[in-house]
Amino acid sequence: MASTVDSAAEQLSKLGIDGAFADSAPNLKKNLHLLSSEQVELAKMLMEMGQSHLFEKWAAPGVDDNEKRAFFDQVAKLNSSYPGGLKSYIKTARELLADSKAGKNPFDGFTPSVPTGEVLKFGDDTFINYEQAGVKEAKNAAFVLVAGGLGERLGYNGIKVALPAETTTGTCFLQNYIECILALQESSCRLAEGKCQEIPFAIMTSDDTHSRTQELLESNSYFGMKPTQVKLLKQEKVACLDDNDARLAMDPKNKYRIQTKPHGHGDVHALLYSSGLLKEWHDAGLKWVLFFQDTNGLLFKAIPASLGVSATKQYHVNSLAVPRKAKEAIGGITRLTHADGRSMVINVEYNQLDPLLRATGFPDGDVNCETGYSPFPGNINQLILELGPYMEELKKTGGAIKEFVNPKYKDASKTSFKSSTRLECMMQDYPKTLPPSAKVGFTVMDTWLAYAPVKNNPEDAAKVPKGNPYHSATSGEMAIYCANSLILRKAGAQVDEPVQEVFNGQEVEVWPRLTWKPKWGLTFSEIKNKVSGSCSVSQKSTMVIEGHNVILEDLSLNGALIIDSVDDAEVCYIMPILRYGGQSCKISEIV
Repeated sequence: MASTVDSAAEQLSKLGIDGAFADSAPNLKKNLHLLSSEQVELAKMLMEMGQSHLFEKWAAPGVDDNEKRAFFDQVAKLNSSYPGGLKSYIKTARELLADSKAGKNPFDGFTPSVPTGEVLKFGDDTFINYEQAGVKEAKNAAFVLVAGGLGERLGYNGIKVALPAETTTGTCFLQNYIECILALQESSCRLAEGKCQEIPFAIMTSDDTHSRTQELLESNSYFGMKPTQVKLLKQEKVACLDDNDARLAMDPKNKYRIQTKPHGHGDVHALLYSSGLLKEWHDAGLKWVLFFQDTNGLLFKAIPASLGVSATKQYHVNSLAVPRKAKEAIGGITRLTHADGRSMVINVEYNQLDPLLRATGFPDGDVNCETGYSPFPGNINQLILELGPYMEELKKTGGAIKEFVNPKYKDASKTSFKSSTRLECMMQDYPKTLPPSAKVGFTVMDTWLAYAPVKNNPEDAAKVPKGNPYHSATSGEMAIYCANSLILRKAGAQVDEPVQEVFNGQEVEVWPRLTWKPKWGLTFSEIKNKVSGSCSVSQKSTMVIEGHNVILEDLSLNGALIIDSVDDAEVCYIMPILRYGGQSCKISEIV
């Protein structure tokens, strides 16, 4: 035992730790000889940051020794996965917790105004031109899917990207996203002069979703994408906090573990930076990075035109947005100008925007303008960033995004929490660190075209006040049929009006069940060129188009129609005969 004490004393001496160490963490001192030099350094850091309580219940040497080493393995991971390490995390936590306790307003000194952006009307010449520009630019883009969550909120235990976007074909969200990217890749390559490269696709996962996402990809041959195009980046969790002093919380089930929770989807920026992917993409000549969420089945209908806006306007940051009703529960894209001259264009949450407006000279707060909507566009958490300036900014921050803390206090004294909290960050807060010279804008699309997230389970969706979006799997599927029906109408087809139906306690519009593969028509121009003559579709009809070169001419559909062809075949559907490769054949139709 004497040798153990001597060894500990020697290590303390080498590290320059005085005798106070023994008083504050005697159990750690007894166990120092079990640790590597790197682990001892981590122990010193924890002590310096006031975390001696982590060792209060440690057993004597010889008991749980492997668990003690595993504790420092966890500390090492927490330290390495956070920009600046645990020391920086604890320091930031103390500052934010002090602000929270004091009730400090994060927007104090800022005045809101409507930023500059582009409002598009689907199908007009401006929209078509932007869409064409976006398709050309797609070959210079990389896509990033934020998919770290399970579907528990939806009443589903699997990963959300494995859920079907619609049940007519059963195509899951991940398959739809990959097929959209491949369709963009093909269209962009056709327009490109010279060699065209594959579009990279990165997916941010978590401990909960990583292996399942990998399995979904591998078991489906990556849905047609080359495995080398896909990169999975696993997000690590962050330490929980027990009190306003930012004391790290112990796992209630294990005295040798720190409790952890997700840090938020803002981690995607740090992961892209630390993985070296951004540099790899930049060196390959890419110019854009597009971020999107895991369960919005409409998004890629809006991507080409939005990318065209970024390229044309030379936006460093382009936030995709939809028209927003005043006080609607969706954040607003807002320019904030500080009294000292600083300004930024960011998302302001709906529950913060109205009081901010009232406090800065707008007595009516968040109200609709002459358009019937709030002048502040609704943020849908889809970002397009110019890669060069994005990399330069992350070099300054190491990928760190401005964080916030949201502790639930036991009482008005704000001295203790109901449960542990942690720092969080959001992907859309990236612009907070940008200089005023950065070109930050937005692109507004019709909601029916761009935004139908699947977030709520049927029970919760049924309780949503009438007139507000359900954001459920039911409403998300109906939104896809609605968008496809309206697009075909705009292309010249006659599509019957929907009927009102109630599913899972939700009253929704039921349009014809129209679906098609992205390779048939990802842009409006493509679809318009494939619809001719006098086409009509009844409300009770279902149509699935699986082929690439399928032409709808004088289609009159009152039933079910499935067109499935190989990519190099030309298929022209003319009632009632289908011409296939110059020969007539029957089509799968039930009338």
